[in-house]
Amino acid sequence: MAIRQAVKRKLIQIAAFGLSNIHVCNMKTGKLYTGKWKRFCNPGLHCYSCPAASVSCPIGALQVVSGSMNFKFSFYVVGFLLAAGVLFGRFICGFICPFGLVQELLHKIPSPKCKLPKWVKYIKYVILVVFVLILPIAVTNAAGMGAPAFCKYICPSGTLFGAVPLLSTHPELKKMLGALFSLKAVILGIVIIGSVFVFRFFCKVLCPLGAIYGLLNKVSFYHLEIDKEKCISCGKCAKACHMDINPVKTPNSMECIRCGACREKCPTGAIQLGFHIKKKQTEQEENDG
Repeated sequence: MAIRQAVKRKLIQIAAFGLSNIHVCNMKTGKLYTGKWKRFCNPGLHCYSCPAASVSCPIGALQVVSGSMNFKFSFYVVGFLLAAGVLFGRFICGFICPFGLVQELLHKIPSPKCKLPKWVKYIKYVILVVFVLILPIAVTNAAGMGAPAFCKYICPSGTLFGAVPLLSTHPELKKMLGALFSLKAVILGIVIIGSVFVFRFFCKVLCPLGAIYGLLNKVSFYHLEIDKEKCISCGKCAKACHMDINPVKTPNSMECIRCGACREKCPTGAIQLGFHIKKKQTEQEENDG
């Protein structure tokens, strides 16, 4: 029997999480991996300071780019994000992001489930512009270097996977805790609680990486299409969507994480996900003709 799409996606998410955290033994000592692979970015959101992390965080790297004059590194990070976004869009959010998996597991905790008002999805774009792009340039130290504002003031992934393990293995660091850590702990708590009640709360409201990939969703090679001849407007796809999208109306919405839940529920096979779908359809029509 064919493996269901949801099971396939979960297996890919678990595999991606494992590859992102190869150095899991470092969790015992709190030692960070600093080898050559840390020069590369994880396509999803995962803290550089996590002891288990095998690669860097793209948002952390992008902030370093904004706050420095290292143009060679700047071209790499920006080019990496654009290439990943153009190729896959928010497929990365749905299948590869480590923190996305954490949120989905939290959402499985039995509780009443709810939806957020539509306007909150724009908050992550404000965070992208202000905390990732502007503040690292506008607020600098004596050496002219900007601080990674999103990582410093907001990122719940950094708090969960970076700060908590380091504090548990380095008690001396607790003396340095102050209001800033308290703020980040509160944000992490809000995200954890929010994720229990709202599917991917952080992705919908706060994630600047999802904002970047979302902007590229409409032009990404991996995309979703609706065969309007097959569609019977039953509404089952919209009910199945955890990101609160109607795939028929907005098949390439900036919020779509390409999870495939809508395709799985479509009774007529009108929904397709993949690369070059239009080209394949055209070739099939020519062959049929």
